[in-house]
Amino acid sequence: MENQNDKQRTQKLALAAILTALVAVLQFHGAFIHIGPFSVSLVLIPIVIGAALCGWQIGAWLGLVFGITVLLSGDASSFLAVSIPGTVGTVLVKGIACGAAAGAVYKLFERRGRYIAVIIAAVVCPIVNTGIFLIGCAIFFIDTLAGWASATSFGGDIVRYMLFVLVGGNFLFELVSNILLSPAAVRIIDAATKSKKKE
Repeated sequence: MENQNDKQRTQKLALAAILTALVAVLQFHGAFIHIGPFSVSLVLIPIVIGAALCGWQIGAWLGLVFGITVLLSGDASSFLAVSIPGTVGTVLVKGIACGAAAGAVYKLFERRGRYIAVIIAAVVCPIVNTGIFLIGCAIFFIDTLAGWASATSFGGDIVRYMLFVLVGGNFLFELVSNILLSPAAVRIIDAATKSKKKE
């Protein structure tokens, strides 16, 4: 007979597999919402859910899957044309880091309440994702961004261009959707798990 630890491990792996597929589907097919020249999606939500319910390692794994699908989907093509190593490094590191950070922060605050911890993880995930993206832009693409900024109404102001064009609406959309939907999804999964235990 399967002991309780094995059963929980199996449930976590099954949830991680479902969330892995969801991350790929959302990135490949769900990035249809555009704010400015870049697409935004709900892909960070399953990363937060996985990080909270399965641990930081699964969060990091889901972040890696997110990074790989960003590269395969063509979402980073403008940057790949400038620097392949810079783009691949930035995209993979930001994905892995945002998932791992969400899991670590969730674990840190879990004692204060499960849903408070999920909300904090939902805030941290897009901040880390966006922060590493901006750092990668500053390291690998500063000359290109200067050219892009000069071609717009920002008149060569790279910082304003990065904040308002590359990040702005995308970050706010992802932050708000994460804060609203991640705790709701965790509640639904918790309710489903409790109901399954009663059967």
